Amino acid sequence: MSDIHAKISHLSLSAQKVRIVIDMVRGKSATEALEILRFVNKRAALPVSKLVASAVANAEENFGVSRDDLYVAKITADEAPTRKWRRFGARGRFKPVLRRSSHVTVVLRERGA
Repeated sequence: MSDIHAKISHLSLSAQKVRIVIDMVRGKSATEALEILRFVNKRAALPVSKLVASAVANAEENFGVSRDDLYVAKITADEAPTRKWRRFGARGRFKPVLRRSSHVTVVLRERGA
């Protein structure tokens, strides 16, 4: 049985903030991960929850695997391109504003296979 992948590209949250949330669900079963993410009070929890749910749906639809047999084998948050703004400061200077974004990838595997 192959791994089931799902990915979010260009999520408008920094990878550092997303990693706090994904560390909570790494290694957990897919249903347990979705339950944990429902109650996490972080902005990154909703997109990560949608990503895990999408991967579970991919597994059920494309591979015919039960959601109870799946677990989060690997989940990563990598840096995506940073948008750079400028805000003008005192004495003719300008202050850079960095809008960071991230790519999140999840890999589900079937337990006991």
